[in-house]
Amino acid sequence: MTTLADLAGWKIGIVLGVVVILIAAAIVIVVVSLALRIARQANTAVIGVDKVRVQTDSLAGVARINDSGMRILRSARAVRKVAVGK
Repeated sequence: MTTLADLAGWKIGIVLGVVVILIAAAIVIVVVSLALRIARQANTAVIGVDKVRVQTDSLAGVARINDSGMRILRSARAVRKVAVGK
């Protein structure tokens, strides 16, 4: 009787071990598939960012335009100050 109980214990242990390994394998497969999906989405995002960068490179003169606008605004304020007398 003892040997039959020992054999049943080993069988249960092996079955539980296989089940644990299958669950772990399933989790790894899910994680890897999600990682691949994230990698594809990241690649798409990089392509989109590159397109935006190319489209906004033409705005290189904005700083110069802003500087010119500020000088015009200061000049207009100075003229108004002289004209009004304040």
